[in-house]
Amino acid sequence: MDLIKNRDFVIIGLQSWDLEIGSNCKNLALEISKHNRVLYVNRPLDRKSYFLHRNKDFVKRRIEVLNKKEPQLEKINKNLWIYDPRVILESINWIKNKYLHRLLLKHNNKKLFKRIDELLQYLNFENIIILNDNDFINYYFLKDYLKNNIYIYYLRDNLTFQDYFKKRAYLETSLFQKVDLINANSQYLAEYSAKYNQKSYYIGQGCDFEDINEPTPLPNDLMNIKNIKIGYVGTLSHERLDIKLIEYIAKYLPQYNFILVGPEDEVFKDSRLHDIDNIYFLGAKEPKEVKKYINNFDVCINPQIINDLTIGNYPRKIDEYLAWGKAVVATHTITMQAFKDYVYLANDYKEFAFLIEKALIENNEEKHKNRRNFALTHTWSNSVKEMYKSVIDNYYTI
Repeated sequence: MDLIKNRDFVIIGLQSWDLEIGSNCKNLALEISKHNRVLYVNRPLDRKSYFLHRNKDFVKRRIEVLNKKEPQLEKINKNLWIYDPRVILESINWIKNKYLHRLLLKHNNKKLFKRIDELLQYLNFENIIILNDNDFINYYFLKDYLKNNIYIYYLRDNLTFQDYFKKRAYLETSLFQKVDLINANSQYLAEYSAKYNQKSYYIGQGCDFEDINEPTPLPNDLMNIKNIKIGYVGTLSHERLDIKLIEYIAKYLPQYNFILVGPEDEVFKDSRLHDIDNIYFLGAKEPKEVKKYINNFDVCINPQIINDLTIGNYPRKIDEYLAWGKAVVATHTITMQAFKDYVYLANDYKEFAFLIEKALIENNEEKHKNRRNFALTHTWSNSVKEMYKSVIDNYYTI
């Protein structure tokens, strides 16, 4: 791997280190820290959360930090520090007036920069590369303060189609033009951002395969579910999954059991899926437990709904399925085209049901091995290598 020598990384963004679900940015931080020093800045506390959610554990931790005189750092390894900023940002997303919102946003950004800068001085960080994980609001003005550094925007999701972010979409496209580089985890998102910044690069996606050879005993809540198991693991969100498709395939294939593992949003909780006898909701599981479910499914599915939010996102769970050699049926999206030789891609409801049966019939040891080998090429090492290459090719000589 070509290394970027004598550079320190500051990683900022939407996903805090103490986030309980898997995080691309955490994996990138761990990989980068093998060769460079990294300061990982947790998502800052905002005024609304301070008052409304102060009893939640992650908010309690942020509040405790506010009263400390010294910066609170957690050292993960010899090169990686986690930082909770000693700041409360004003909650301003409700403000409709763009001029007033921008004014207060700059005030927030300046307060946050002040705290980050004190850490950079404390750790003696120099020659900085900023890696912004998809946060175009809290760090919109950061490049104006951290000057003479390389600023990479990591685009892993089309967030501007979510209600909270939609009204601020103009900030993201504006930031696209301000940053030095854009690194995207899907080809679709790289092509989208290239409309605003030609220095947009597809760097691929990694997956965590460290426990791939560990035993996966049958979980207790699967023991009484007999016969064929068709499974999904992940957050059950109506914005990302097609509830009507799940209902269709469960009714079309009543001889099979459909297992949904993960937390539900309110729409899922109120859906008719709970009234279908061969659908089982098993709830949220600890990340280390998820593999036990995947490896005990006969076929894994990703019944994704196609919309502006999902059309370009990289489905990390597909790699997790394939790494266990599982037959996978998924909705056919632009990003999924890269998986076409290893995943059954469905264009409509009826084809999705047909492909589940086809996957069961065609499954064999050779396909199992090929799927696994393909998934294992999607490493964080390869993804970081592509990130480094985008920097070296444009700004840096080793």
